[in-house]
Amino acid sequence: MTTSGDRQGNGEVPGNAEELAEEIFRGLLSTMEIFNIYVGVRGGLYEALAAHDTLTPDELAGAASIHPRYAREWLEQQAVAGVLEAPDQAQEAEDADPYRRRFRLPAEHRRVLTSPDDPLYLAAGPLFMLGIAEAVPHVLAAFRTGEGVPYARYGRDSREGIAGLNRPMFRNDLVRSWLGALPDVLERLAVPGARIVDLGCGVGWSTLAMAEAFPAAQVTGVDLDPASIEQALANAAEAGLAKQVEFSCGDAALLSSAGGAELVTVFEALHDMSDPVAALKTARGLLGPTGVVLIGDEKVEDRFTAPGPTMERFNYAFSVLHCLPATRAENAQVEAGTVLRADTVAAYAREAGFAGCEVLDIDHDLWRFYRLGG
Repeated sequence: MTTSGDRQGNGEVPGNAEELAEEIFRGLLSTMEIFNIYVGVRGGLYEALAAHDTLTPDELAGAASIHPRYAREWLEQQAVAGVLEAPDQAQEAEDADPYRRRFRLPAEHRRVLTSPDDPLYLAAGPLFMLGIAEAVPHVLAAFRTGEGVPYARYGRDSREGIAGLNRPMFRNDLVRSWLGALPDVLERLAVPGARIVDLGCGVGWSTLAMAEAFPAAQVTGVDLDPASIEQALANAAEAGLAKQVEFSCGDAALLSSAGGAELVTVFEALHDMSDPVAALKTARGLLGPTGVVLIGDEKVEDRFTAPGPTMERFNYAFSVLHCLPATRAENAQVEAGTVLRADTVAAYAREAGFAGCEVLDIDHDLWRFYRLGG
């Protein structure tokens, strides 16, 4: 079957009905398996497996407080899908008791499913998918009315899914790699009293990563979603950073521009903002004389191409089902959608009054980074 990568930029389309049907079937299979991973994440089943070498269905049922029959079916499904191992199956007699069969979560798979700071962690992805699935009927209704779907409608799964997917990048890359591309800013952030403002902070993982790295700085996170801010406050308290970090709920476009910040960040949020130019004007007003704005947003293609490569497909799907409807629910002045191209960011920056918009040389599979100043 022709892959999206094979078709990138050459104008080809799926050759026949069989190819399209096969691709849809693979998507159906992946979706069902993702939903089974969701059960494992929300049900604490992977955590129970990670705490033991192997478990039988009865043992998992006891460890995770679920029914043994469901435990058995889920364990077998996960093993058939290759997520779990069934190490003793070769020695089993045909009439062996299936409730005595043992299952293992391999060490490498624990990185993906039970280690939230690991760069390969993706267990939050199924949470996001379930949040999307529950909102799809509202998205379809919005298609007919032209209205939006409020961010809150996507619920806890979507909020925690997005946060969980981004958390490893914030924990591992934000300071070392992204801010490492701004050596002059790094120096100024080490000065006592330096100020950082994180716009569109979500549940606060980016804000807290910067607070940990710069303990002498004053760090503020701002987000429009009250549930995200509530969770951010809890995360700050758990991390012991409640006294250093301030979180507030509000629209970045309407903030008071107090000035004096050395750094204002906007991570995967500019394309969601109902008035991105106004938000960037606010960001510019928050800066001190030497301050800069760091933006991280989707690393999309420079222009529309159909068919497109894998990540372009992902970002467009994300945009149709989540980002565009959520933005339209905010009486948007601009409706960027997820596919925010570099020339659009540069145009926003110019309109907001910035003298420069530099695309930073940061190697990243998902995001492109911009330095705004002047």
